[in-house]
Amino acid sequence: MEELPQDTQAGHSRIDLVSVFQKSGKLVTALLESASQAIIGIDRGGRIVLINRRAEEMFGYTREELLGARIEILLPESKRATHSHDRDDYFARPHTRPMGIGMDLAGRRKDGSEVPVEVSLSYGEIDEGVFAIAFVSDISQRKHLEEQLLHAQKMEAVGRLAGGVAHDFNNMLTVISGYNRMILDELSTMDPLRGYAEEILKAADRAGALTNQLLAFSRRQIMQPRVINVNSVLMQTQKMLQRLIGEDIELHLNLGTNVGNIRADPGHVEQAIVNLALNARDAMPLGGRLAIETDAVTLDEHYAKTHMGVKPGDFTMIAVTDTGHGMDAETRRHIFEPFFTTKEKGKGTGLGLATVYGMVKQTGGDIWVYSEPGQGTTFKLYFPRVFEPLSETTGANPSLTRRSGGETILVVEDEQAVRELTVRILEQLGYAILTACSGAEALEICGAHTGHIDLLLTDVVMPNMSGRQLADHLQVSRPQTKVLFLSGYTENTVVHHGVLDAGVDFLPKPFSRENLSRKLREVLTRR
Repeated sequence: MEELPQDTQAGHSRIDLVSVFQKSGKLVTALLESASQAIIGIDRGGRIVLINRRAEEMFGYTREELLGARIEILLPESKRATHSHDRDDYFARPHTRPMGIGMDLAGRRKDGSEVPVEVSLSYGEIDEGVFAIAFVSDISQRKHLEEQLLHAQKMEAVGRLAGGVAHDFNNMLTVISGYNRMILDELSTMDPLRGYAEEILKAADRAGALTNQLLAFSRRQIMQPRVINVNSVLMQTQKMLQRLIGEDIELHLNLGTNVGNIRADPGHVEQAIVNLALNARDAMPLGGRLAIETDAVTLDEHYAKTHMGVKPGDFTMIAVTDTGHGMDAETRRHIFEPFFTTKEKGKGTGLGLATVYGMVKQTGGDIWVYSEPGQGTTFKLYFPRVFEPLSETTGANPSLTRRSGGETILVVEDEQAVRELTVRILEQLGYAILTACSGAEALEICGAHTGHIDLLLTDVVMPNMSGRQLADHLQVSRPQTKVLFLSGYTENTVVHHGVLDAGVDFLPKPFSRENLSRKLREVLTRR
């Protein structure tokens, strides 16, 4: 910048300063080149007469290529035909379009790719005529975040629907499986009807597996989280993975050192890896390479700003990479949606990746996919790292499957069919039963009953009074009564974001007689 003249009179200094600014092209150039937006000036004929450094970077042209060229060079093909008419209208009535209310448009780079932009307009008038000045902002990141937000909202809405459907369906499966088990108990091994009943039970089990996948997607599945090491989980599943993917696919494990521990359900982590491996196998029908690697990573503020719902911090990453046929952008946008599948009819439910998505999100982590047609696919799963020792594993106690000791159980269930089935199972096991169809009725029964109530067996979600609220009321007057919750899915009244609160006993529907018996003995015999 030119050195300002020294003048002790403030008025004269101000006049001299304005004069210097008006005459100095260096200041104007500095302002143009330091701007974070692309600044482009065009004349009435549409020729580019002014360009700054940011415009070169944004569109991939050099200054020499742009100066003198027509502005349509920076527009998508679909917009070029009508642009001259729009330009004539603007020059006929030049006006300023202030920053913040610019138009969302698209620009075209030299390589032919398009970039979403926001354009604000101004104009200048000199002796040579009127010139339009466009201030162009690259809004790619903003559009990317908007798409993520819309996708997250859609996934949340679909998840709520899926969770609700799974909850109601699990109630029906409980009844189907329960009564079918009773039929099997009455049929001899030689009865010709026994085969039919066994097929019904198998179908009910498969249906239960599907509802569990829906619950995983909706993040309402039951989790039994422990502090685990992902390397150990992957080592334990290596042989199974090799059998699943076949001999024509090479399996490579590249497990990092000091990847840290995570808090998750090891069974769910294992299932997620299996689902990804099966998808990879289907993407490599002629064979290929499947690589699974782990690493300790730190996701910074920049990653968090460009990935919805992610908090910066330390994570353990599992990356699953295949050399398959890959995916285009449209497929990538839908892969985590339930029932979306690219497989042939009858060869997939479309729930595998939805399950993985729900499980990872339920742990507070993130999942990301990188793929191009013909270039393979990489899924990256990020789990929040915890700095705690590994959890101890405990085995099931076979003695807990024995019949009752004559305890009294209060059964509270608003679904009549489920309530009647549960009562029949408990009577067969030798328990004394009290029943209610609502929380209010249960409290009335408790007030009138003079004997002990050893356990409250209650559904979680009921009209007017939830199972959690009922348990709180009951334990004021009967603090010795133990509680076991049942539900087709886990609500926040019992489970916070799908993770069991400390001290809460829970049995998911559909449940078998054996599972119910075992869980009851576990709760009742606990001191």
